[in-house]
Amino acid sequence: MKIIDRIKNKSPFLSLEFFPPKERDQWPRFFGQVERLAELDPVFASVTYGAGGSFRDNTLDIAAEMRKRFDLKVMSHLTCVGAREKSIAEYVERLLEAGIGDVLALRGDMPGNDSDEIWKDFRHASDLVEFVKEGWPEMGVATACYPDAHPESPSIDDDLRWTCHKFNAGSDFAVTQLFFDVRRYRDLVRRLESRGITDPVLPGILPILSMASLNRILALCGANIPPKLYLELQEADQTGGDEAVRRKGVEIARRQIRELLDLGAPGIHLYSLNNADVCLDILTGLPEFGD
Repeated sequence: MKIIDRIKNKSPFLSLEFFPPKERDQWPRFFGQVERLAELDPVFASVTYGAGGSFRDNTLDIAAEMRKRFDLKVMSHLTCVGAREKSIAEYVERLLEAGIGDVLALRGDMPGNDSDEIWKDFRHASDLVEFVKEGWPEMGVATACYPDAHPESPSIDDDLRWTCHKFNAGSDFAVTQLFFDVRRYRDLVRRLESRGITDPVLPGILPILSMASLNRILALCGANIPPKLYLELQEADQTGGDEAVRRKGVEIARRQIRELLDLGAPGIHLYSLNNADVCLDILTGLPEFGD
């Protein structure tokens, strides 16, 4: 069963994202965090890998182990910038052999040297969607979308056009980039619906652990945060440092989730940061997810 079949049969649902450790000596701690969160019965768990496909073998090993140890439905990230069709095909076959039948199709972060050689066989995530869907129709394929628009997009409308193109290419559903203003998610879904796209859009929720990590993430991905929320976090930082910011971040994430579910979001995709404690704190008191 593909992930799209699972999420259509369960609402609201929880999905989780994990970042595989690069070194094997970090595996025991990582799997300890996964084990605790697996008890939440997420509808799926996605596993990232590095820019340009670096560490993707590590990702495959981790994803396969998560499926085997904890009986999780796993989705592997798959990027195509700089990739050849042969390499992608080989990786998809290895995923299927490992019992992983879903991918999140991404272009991937651009390397520093933007040249024609980078593009090789794929220019856009939609090209990867089409390639996987055509070659392996049994494979589930999801994509990413951006409530605040992709940093490289000249406008929200242009970004929306590419999001629609990914759905039209065969994407089963989309997972949003992190965001902090629930209205951005609402507007994104409405704009997609106005263009005939009614496939599920999963809101991605990122826990805030410190001001330093928040500022770094905002700079990297181009997301915005409402000034009121930023002031709340600054005040927490000034009075209690990282621990106070973490508590305020948990409160903000919980508030976001409640508002999103009230808006009709089909489920919540939680960027776990491989931190079971903060994820469990966020979900405490939310009866939709077992508490």
